[in-house]
Amino acid sequence: MKYISLNDKNHKVSFEDAVVRGLAPGKALYFPEKIPNLSKDFFQNLGELSKEEIAFEAIKPFVGEEIDKNGLQEILKKTLNFEFPVVPISENTGTLELFHGPTLAFKDVGAGFMAGCLGHFVKKGNLGKITVLVATSGDTGGAVANGFLGVEGIDVVILYPKGKVSEIQEKQLTTLGQNITALEVNGNFDDCQDMVKKAFSDAEISEKRQLTSANSINVARWLPQMFYYFFAYKQLTEKQEKLVFSVPSGNFGNICAGMLAKKMGLPIDRFIASNNENNVVTRYLQSQEYSPKPSVQTISNAMDVGNPSNFVRILELFNNEFEPLSKQLSSFSYSDEETRKAIKQVKEKYNYVMDPHGAVGYLGLQEFLAENPDYYGTFLETAHPVKFLETVEEVIGEKVEIPVSIKEAMNKEKKAFNISDYDELKAYLMQ
Repeated sequence: MKYISLNDKNHKVSFEDAVVRGLAPGKALYFPEKIPNLSKDFFQNLGELSKEEIAFEAIKPFVGEEIDKNGLQEILKKTLNFEFPVVPISENTGTLELFHGPTLAFKDVGAGFMAGCLGHFVKKGNLGKITVLVATSGDTGGAVANGFLGVEGIDVVILYPKGKVSEIQEKQLTTLGQNITALEVNGNFDDCQDMVKKAFSDAEISEKRQLTSANSINVARWLPQMFYYFFAYKQLTEKQEKLVFSVPSGNFGNICAGMLAKKMGLPIDRFIASNNENNVVTRYLQSQEYSPKPSVQTISNAMDVGNPSNFVRILELFNNEFEPLSKQLSSFSYSDEETRKAIKQVKEKYNYVMDPHGAVGYLGLQEFLAENPDYYGTFLETAHPVKFLETVEEVIGEKVEIPVSIKEAMNKEKKAFNISDYDELKAYLMQ
């Protein structure tokens, strides 16, 4: 499998090169040269396969021979060592819980898979030392820090917006030490992401450090997110209704991976991009005009993205044609007030506690199902509610049980360097 630059389709690289480089020249994203079709036998036998077997068949065409079978299976075994249950909420609604990994967020899968792939390539001995440079609006930082912790030959530098991640999220990315460094940025997530992209195109930095990114712009972070939808479908095969997935969407890597799985043959009928007030895609589907705006802060902070990087990949899946895209993708946007109300109502009615991101996904699903009652809907719970403890407890009026791993992280000392602009990031990287 070759990977093309979405800015120049004559620029083609291997899977390893795409993972190591992170971005193509000119800050462009890499994209698979072709989308494989999985066999009918695979889908018919899905119920008999383990998570690792499903994931292996789904990801193997994208990796090719660049990681041997045993090596790839070992990476998947380590990455997928927790469950992905679909929990029924009501007669026509369930939630896919993606928070049972080590940092209680869906990004544990992409971060773990990428760490395994990059560690494999480093061990081959021809790369030298690599610096993973990543921006986070919330959960990415902790997941990447955990996934890469102690991986030989790799340093990790994480940028996060000061005061705009939850206390638990901040602790998860600032307390590990070893090969993990946290940079606290006086700005928002878009500022962090812009700094990261600028660093990748800075020739002086490139001479000093070999950079790659662990944001969902990296193919090894983005692609394994398709696993969620295969795992969910395995649990939903008995449903007679058409299937729709509502995905709380920030940088759009998760939902893009789901739509990729559909292109590969997974029988999902529709997708919903559920947004908070950072709603560039909701507005695009209403107007056909794509107009990014600076991000605004919300209680669903991992979705506070004003210019989602992965949306260009979704457009590529549909050859940049609006009509076929609009037939598969709906999008809705919700305020913090509506999000809080949903958390409260679902707790009172179904005794289920959602985090703010899952609540946005739930709202989008309910709005869609109200007009399309012939669907069975699944919304994604992308983070454990404990990661937004203050917000959730205030809304439901009771305590949320804190997992042991979180208690341990909260007792550790925060270590982060404060920076205000790109020059300060560059100075750090040039050390």
